[in-house]
Amino acid sequence: MNAGVIGVGRFVPEKEITNFDLEKMMDTSDEWIRTRTGIESRRIADDEMDTSDMGVRAARQAVENAGISPEDIGLIVTATVTPDYPFPSVASMIQDQIGAKNAAAMDVSAACAGFMYGIVTAKQFVETGSYKYVLVVGVEKLSKIVDWTERDTAVLFGDGAGAVVIGQVSEGRGILSFELGADGSGLKHLYQEKHIKMNGREVFKFAVRQMGESCINVLEKAGLQKEDVDFLLPHQANIRIMEAARQRLDLPKEKMSVTINKYGNTSSASIPITLMEELEAGKIKEDDLLIMVGFGGGLTWGAIAMRWGR
Repeated sequence: MNAGVIGVGRFVPEKEITNFDLEKMMDTSDEWIRTRTGIESRRIADDEMDTSDMGVRAARQAVENAGISPEDIGLIVTATVTPDYPFPSVASMIQDQIGAKNAAAMDVSAACAGFMYGIVTAKQFVETGSYKYVLVVGVEKLSKIVDWTERDTAVLFGDGAGAVVIGQVSEGRGILSFELGADGSGLKHLYQEKHIKMNGREVFKFAVRQMGESCINVLEKAGLQKEDVDFLLPHQANIRIMEAARQRLDLPKEKMSVTINKYGNTSSASIPITLMEELEAGKIKEDDLLIMVGFGGGLTWGAIAMRWGR
C-alpha cells in the first residue's frame, strides 16, 4: 500500500505587514531584509484569531479537496510550536470544529520541520492499514512569540496554516522515501523562552549543509538521481538557504518554489502553503517527482521524495 497526498488546503490571514511597515517600527530597511532573507511581506493574524482557527480553515479545505467527509478521517496530526494552550492539543480542537468525530488527535513539536514529521507519521498509519485517511496540519501563529523590538528575528516570521490529507495512492506514486533527523546539541542556536531566540549565523550554516544533504539522501533511498527531480519545495526560511539546496540538486530556478517573499517564514506551515500555491499555479503536474525538505529548532530536519498523483 502506497501513502500519498490526496488533498491540500491552506489559510493565510488577511493582514499584511510589509518591510516598509517594519521600517517604521524598528531600525531596518526593505533592502536589508530583502537581500538577506528574500522576504518582502508577511501575514499576521489578529488578536481574535489563534492557531487553531487558522488550522481549522486549512483543514476544511484539504478535506474538501480530497473529496472525503471529516468523519472518514482516522487521525489528525498537527505540527505546531504555537498552540492555543499547553493542552488540549490543537489537533483535538481542529477535530471538534471540522466534525471529524471518529478521529484520534495529537500534536507534534519539531519546529519548522514539524510538517515533515507529521507526514511521515501519517504514512505509517496509512500503509499499515490502521487508518484510511490521516489529516496533517502545519500551523503557526509566530507573531505571538516574536519580540517585535528584536530586528534580527522580527523581520523573519509570519502566520499561516497548511494541511494535507494522506491516503492510499496508486502504485509508484506517493511517498517514495524520507529522512528525519535531530541534533539536540543545537538547542542553543534556536529556541523559545518567552520569545524566539536565534543565533542566525549558526542556524544558517547548519541549514545550508543539512538541506542539501537531506535532499540527496532521500533521492538515494528512492533509487533516483538529481536529474529525476521535477520540483523542489523547500521550507521557506531564507532565500539563500533555499538557493543552496537548489544548487545542490543542480535544478534550474524555475523548478524551486518560492513563496517566502509573500509570507515570510511560517515554520511548519510553509511547505503545505507553498504546495497549495504551486498546485493552484499549475506548476506541479501528475507524476512529477517532488522533494520537500525542511529544518528547524531542535535542531531538527526532514525530507521527503514524493511522486505526485493519486
